[in-house]
Amino acid sequence: MAETALTDHGEPAARAAGWRGIAADWSSDQRAFKNVSWGKAMMWIFLLSDTFIFSCFLLSYMTARMSTTVPWPNPSEVFALNIGGTHIPLILIAIMTFILISSSGTMAMAVNFGYRRDRVKTATLMLVTAAFGATFVGMQAFEWTKLIMEGVRPWENPWGAAQFGSSFFMITGFHGTHVTIGVIFLIAIARKVWRGDFDVERRGFFTSRKGHYEIVEITGLYWHFVDLVWVFIFAFFYLW
Repeated sequence: MAETALTDHGEPAARAAGWRGIAADWSSDQRAFKNVSWGKAMMWIFLLSDTFIFSCFLLSYMTARMSTTVPWPNPSEVFALNIGGTHIPLILIAIMTFILISSSGTMAMAVNFGYRRDRVKTATLMLVTAAFGATFVGMQAFEWTKLIMEGVRPWENPWGAAQFGSSFFMITGFHGTHVTIGVIFLIAIARKVWRGDFDVERRGFFTSRKGHYEIVEITGLYWHFVDLVWVFIFAFFYLW
């Protein structure tokens, strides 16, 4: 007669419930993580941790905005531009958002061509994505310069609540740093793709197995995450 497998506490394994049961199910699965590379798994873990950081920033911003007794500046007025004598609210932010969302499309196409081993199109689309990202950072620098010249500081601003300045520089600065790092990484990987490093398995940083363009997908995961975070920043900071 076959013996029934028991858990550490003497329970039948089939009856294990809660987190112990979930852990038992996942640990017994021979396929869940077998095809996941080390690089891709580490990127997902990094993005998960980064999600917590951005969530804390946005929650802190919402808490500060709802708890302050001083009027909060109107984003439509603060981030407006005068073009040809016309006062256009949020025009710069709208263009920045369009550019960053468009870059997700070019990055997705780069990943697609990467798995087809079309190195010329992959590298070209990655460089186009990097150009979109650099344009976004440049426009963000212009936005920062404009607000600083108008008197916005991390500890004060001329339109109301002092927390506005610290929230703005912290959230957009942290995101802009992510975009800048992404642009540098895109250029570095695009150069390796263009040279054919992944076809000849040339030794060096971020070079995968011969014929594998997985690093392009890993770069795409990071870039799509940066774009997704901007959607939340745009909604909570600029539209609220």
